[in-house]
Amino acid sequence: MFKADRLFLLIVTFLIFHSSVAQNNTNSPYTRFGYGEIVDVNSSEQRAMGGVAIGMRNGSSINPSNPASYSVVDSTTFMFDVGFTGLLSNFSAPNGRKTSFNSNLEYINMQLPITKWLGFSAGMLPYSFSGYNFYDTDSIQIPDNSSTDTYAKYTRGYNGSGGISQIYSGFGVKFLKHFSVGVNAYYMFGNVNNTRTLTFDTESFSASQSIQDNVISVNSFRLRYGLQYFQTLKENHDLSIGVIFENKSPLNGQFIQYNVAIPSDTITYNQAFETPLTIGTGVNYLYNNKLSLSADFMLQQWNKALFFGKTDSLSNRTKIALGAEYIPNPRGNKYTDRIRYRVGLNLSDPYYKINGNNLNKNFGISFGIGLPLRTSSTMVNAAIEYGKVGEKSLFREDYFKLTFNATFNENWFFKRKL
Repeated sequence: MFKADRLFLLIVTFLIFHSSVAQNNTNSPYTRFGYGEIVDVNSSEQRAMGGVAIGMRNGSSINPSNPASYSVVDSTTFMFDVGFTGLLSNFSAPNGRKTSFNSNLEYINMQLPITKWLGFSAGMLPYSFSGYNFYDTDSIQIPDNSSTDTYAKYTRGYNGSGGISQIYSGFGVKFLKHFSVGVNAYYMFGNVNNTRTLTFDTESFSASQSIQDNVISVNSFRLRYGLQYFQTLKENHDLSIGVIFENKSPLNGQFIQYNVAIPSDTITYNQAFETPLTIGTGVNYLYNNKLSLSADFMLQQWNKALFFGKTDSLSNRTKIALGAEYIPNPRGNKYTDRIRYRVGLNLSDPYYKINGNNLNKNFGISFGIGLPLRTSSTMVNAAIEYGKVGEKSLFREDYFKLTFNATFNENWFFKRKL
């Protein structure tokens, strides 16, 4: 049976997370485009391995990337996972540099068994983040009757905030001994805010500042389907292969524009927005329960998804991820024998265009560690990732992302015998 104190802890954690979803976990000007930075939600374990997840099937961690993985949960085990991130970014452009740090509670989820062949998972995840704040200055000539030219200085400011969050629940069903199929249902909500300000440093204008706030408001549902095949090839050799699929679906987004000063009004547009068709496949090979090797490939067809009723501002996004994990001795008596060491890398395409042009690929390389607690099956994971986004000729971000999560893995449904 559920224990009241643990259930109370879950509810409190969920409320804390809900209060933090509007906080930014980025400070990149590239989040000005599209819906902001699209988040591939991975645990520290997966992120340390480059973000591989589609083919992974592990009874000691939660994998919402492929709902087919839920059926691997032990029939007496309840799992709860909470993840945090910290992001240190260095931005470089032809006219200067800037460094920033952001941190956030990123996700919470849980997983429990329904039967020996059916698992259930639910939680709250980010879909996108938007966060930036920069400005530039210039001047214009003011016509007058004097022989001396008069100029007015002005500042253009750009600010972004918000993002899209998603609550999910899903099932994974095991069948025919070596197959599992699953589905996730997502409720998506939130606002992406992009604000532009124009401020004149002069008294020659009746209004010295104008503000335009553009808001994309989201309230929608979507589905993800997953399939996994798993087989022991021979003694100490295990293989699992996974696929995921999401159909293109309406995002039910609404665009609202607030204008302050010149002139002051509010305009609501019923624009067409869509999420892209998404397909992915992954493979995981496990040797002697010590060495795990994984690879993922994913494609999101953003170029066919409507954004403001058109398909000309977004482009296809592909992602390739490779990862490895090594455990010296999973059943060793020494604590150091059971520590998990991880490494990975990934390449991905930006899903937005700038001035009609595609950008170079994003790159990331990661390392991590998994520390089991001595008194329980709980695992504490940490990962650090170095990556780059953008181009030096425009704007480049070099970042270090620290991800930390704890997976509480306990026998909540075990009935003790007297």
